[in-house]
Amino acid sequence: MKLNRVEDPKEFLEVIDRCAGRVELITTEGDRLNLKSKLCQYVSLVRILSSADELLDLEIVAYEPEDIRRLMDYILKE
Repeated sequence: MKLNRVEDPKEFLEVIDRCAGRVELITTEGDRLNLKSKLCQYVSLVRILSSADELLDLEIVAYEPEDIRRLMDYILKE
């Protein structure tokens, strides 16, 4: 699923932390960052905040159906 904007990075990371399975952020370069890893969360957060003025076009992949619903709820809320 595509992620265009993250208005509240703290809330975004809280949603990720509540996910049970693996959640990955796929960068525009094709790198896969495991968002369950705190280090990758910080790297992702820097990328998101440094692009705050630009429209982000990042892809998030979740593998558990409940995690997909949780992320979709967050994305659709934005």
